[in-house]
Amino acid sequence: MKVIIVGGGWAGTAAAVSAVKLGAEVVLLERADMLLGTGLVGGIMKNNGRFTATEECIALGAPEIFTTIDENARHKNIEFPGHKHAWLYDVSKIEPAIKKVLKNAGIEIKLQARVTEAVMEGTKIKAVKTADGQVLEGDVFLDTTGTFGPQGNCTKYGNGCAMCILRCPTFGPRVSLAGKAGVKEMVGRKADDSIGAMSGSCKLNKDSLSPEIVEKLDSTGVCVVPIPEYLQKKGVLEKKACQQYALKEFSENVILLDTGHAKLMTPFYPLESLRQIPGFENARYEDPYAGGIGNSMRYFAISPRSNQLKVDGVDNLFCGGEKTGLLVGHTEAIVTGTLAGHNAARYAMGSELLTLPDELAIGDAIAYVGAQMKTEEGLRYKYTFSGSVYFDRMKEKGLYTTNIDEIRDRVEKMGLTGIFASKDKAKTSANVAK
Repeated sequence: MKVIIVGGGWAGTAAAVSAVKLGAEVVLLERADMLLGTGLVGGIMKNNGRFTATEECIALGAPEIFTTIDENARHKNIEFPGHKHAWLYDVSKIEPAIKKVLKNAGIEIKLQARVTEAVMEGTKIKAVKTADGQVLEGDVFLDTTGTFGPQGNCTKYGNGCAMCILRCPTFGPRVSLAGKAGVKEMVGRKADDSIGAMSGSCKLNKDSLSPEIVEKLDSTGVCVVPIPEYLQKKGVLEKKACQQYALKEFSENVILLDTGHAKLMTPFYPLESLRQIPGFENARYEDPYAGGIGNSMRYFAISPRSNQLKVDGVDNLFCGGEKTGLLVGHTEAIVTGTLAGHNAARYAMGSELLTLPDELAIGDAIAYVGAQMKTEEGLRYKYTFSGSVYFDRMKEKGLYTTNIDEIRDRVEKMGLTGIFASKDKAKTSANVAK
């Protein structure tokens, strides 16, 4: 059985590892020259409810991606405003490490392979075509292309192309496989009903900051610098995709996290204003290069899908990451990608698809966000295990915990321990949620 995954971000790489465990031949196509997409400049893991989701995924039988992230952590178990027990991985080391995991698993990786067309056979995808003329046939396909860009959307709905890590002018804009297969996709909105959302943070070159700030970052992973009131930006945080960081503290202080870069927890900050803050006199943006004017825009192509992450209207297409809904973050992409890859392989082998129960945070988040996407109000929110609307729900339902034994017991009670790693269970089990 051949599984073709389009999009090599966190969701795509996790899906690839998940599918190959069930014996699938996996080809991963990525439009750029590196894997991980926004994961190349992200770095925050395990904060708040992401800890729970991470440990659930590990107990379910998918530890490889998370283990590799942990091995490349710069800081462990840190706190910053509104967030506890966070881990920060090194953005300079993570991509080669993840690529090694995939290659060791026998996954074929094709970089600079931008998919431009879906070859349909009725309600199935037969093959995909790339910009350089390759035609790749498969039994089942995954769309993990994300929802950012293209450049025109950043201009129309944002502040213009800010030259971010996604590099649309270099490698071409993202192409939605679901869209090419004829699926009518949804668009996320901000609270004021405008379209899209701006990426949640920028990265500063650490060497451009004062020695005091660098020392604080290197030693603790966090640096909080008060902003003079006359320089405080009003209303910017509401534009963020990462609403878990749209807190008062993030508008009154420059909050930096050490991911190798100095991660600036605001969607953008005018450089002239930033350089007026003590310690930032020589500040320079690392990503996006034009971070003084804006950031990348996202949530323009969300796929309608089931709770098994099969895309509505195409028999052999699954989705993961931001394609599954207004889910924000690396952990969210990894866990949805893992389920999507697992179910893609199940589909190819003719097994019943797996639905994760809502007694688990991952299953509840997938079901809840899926339902919210069907409402106008729901499309105005962003959902994450680490804060805002969904973290509140996690706590209300008693799903949030940092007790690993408790998390493992939950998974065991559902009869799901190791399900992602078991070829035999995938062949024989009925839909366990039912």
